[in-house]
Amino acid sequence: MVQRLTEFDTIAAISTPIGEGGISIVRMSGEEAVTIANRVFKGKNLEQVPTHTINYGHVVDPASGQVIDEVMVSVMRAPKTFTKEDVVEINCHGGIVVTNDILRLLLANGARMADPGEFTKRAFVNGRIDLTQAESVMDIIRAKTDKARAVAVRQLAGGLLEEIRAIRQQILDVLANVEVNIDYPEYDEEQVTAEKMRACSEKATAEIDRLLQTAQEGQILRNGLATAIVGRPNVGKSSLLNYLTQSDKAIVTDVAGTTRDTLEEYVSVRGVPLKLIDTAGIHHTEDTVEKIGVERSKQAIGQADLVLLLLDASQELTAEDRRLLDYTKDKKRIIVLNKTDLGVKLDADQLESSQSPVIATSILQKAHLDELEDLIKQLFFSGIENSNDQVLVTNQRQAGLLEQAKRQLADVVSGLEAGMPVDLVQIDFTGAWETLGEITGESSPDELINDLFSQFCLGK
Repeated sequence: MVQRLTEFDTIAAISTPIGEGGISIVRMSGEEAVTIANRVFKGKNLEQVPTHTINYGHVVDPASGQVIDEVMVSVMRAPKTFTKEDVVEINCHGGIVVTNDILRLLLANGARMADPGEFTKRAFVNGRIDLTQAESVMDIIRAKTDKARAVAVRQLAGGLLEEIRAIRQQILDVLANVEVNIDYPEYDEEQVTAEKMRACSEKATAEIDRLLQTAQEGQILRNGLATAIVGRPNVGKSSLLNYLTQSDKAIVTDVAGTTRDTLEEYVSVRGVPLKLIDTAGIHHTEDTVEKIGVERSKQAIGQADLVLLLLDASQELTAEDRRLLDYTKDKKRIIVLNKTDLGVKLDADQLESSQSPVIATSILQKAHLDELEDLIKQLFFSGIENSNDQVLVTNQRQAGLLEQAKRQLADVVSGLEAGMPVDLVQIDFTGAWETLGEITGESSPDELINDLFSQFCLGK
């Protein structure tokens, strides 16, 4: 268990994006937060105002007496704050110079510049949140769709935490019986304890499997689905990108090779966040710039979770089309037959062996594009699209630790089947309990904690 730390220095950081805006917020947390703020604030005595109040006044440089800005200062006393420490937030006018000047004054009067994610880290260390909730904070910030935001909010409320703690408690209850059997064998039979351990392992494994089934969907919601739009030149790739983004991100002309590099854009399709990559047409060329674009297109295909392969339905299948069909055969893909408004010459029977869904459309006339969007959703969210209250595993760290715990529980069962003594099998059983604790942070090494919070932005 991570013990609560109560003696922290006071940290400060700008919590709003740098730039011009209506307001900026400079945040402090720590035992001296109110005292430091009071040194640079002209108005009410902040050390005497009630907690959770907003106070009008000015920030003044105590060395020169110069007024920096007119502000509203929020004072929030521990423990009812995000960090469970005293927190002060100075709301000033949005602007780079004034915001930095206020931060500079706080640092000069006793605060320390916060590390990335340090406010959230203090909330974790002080027992305000667990690691899954800490990760959900960044998921909310980075959410690209309403569904991704809703999942992150459920995680912040402790959805995954409750699931993991329930599994750990089941294991802990059996571990207590094991300890009794080892220390006081006259009160228990080893066979009874072994059966309890086996039953618990099998039940916990089933619950872990249920969580792991959500891992692909959860990570797609968190990171976006890398989707490469692929095809030979002038088949409508940029037109499809523009349709999905509802903009003119890509230049569309009748000239082959207009797109010479990969273009990226995030878009939500039926609640699925797509990281769209409009690739340069893959074909043989002697043009140096086009060659670079073609190579980057091939790299994008290799890294893609989904390939939208566009073919020109108004022409017969070409040698380049066949090469693309072969090049993408091992990827999850949808074949899009575009330009049906110009007549259909491509024989769809030639695509039967591809084992990929085929959609015939005219992007120009926006025909059947709703079916394409539905198909993308079905391919990746067939199991959970209607499960709005389902807890999802949202990142690789969580999924990897669940897989590790599952292997340890499998070793428990196989060890018991092989007739190993209970006290030896207990090592893997305890290991599974500790591994699950790493998901929530209840048994995580300091290195993991530091690495996780270093990925957060400043001021969060």
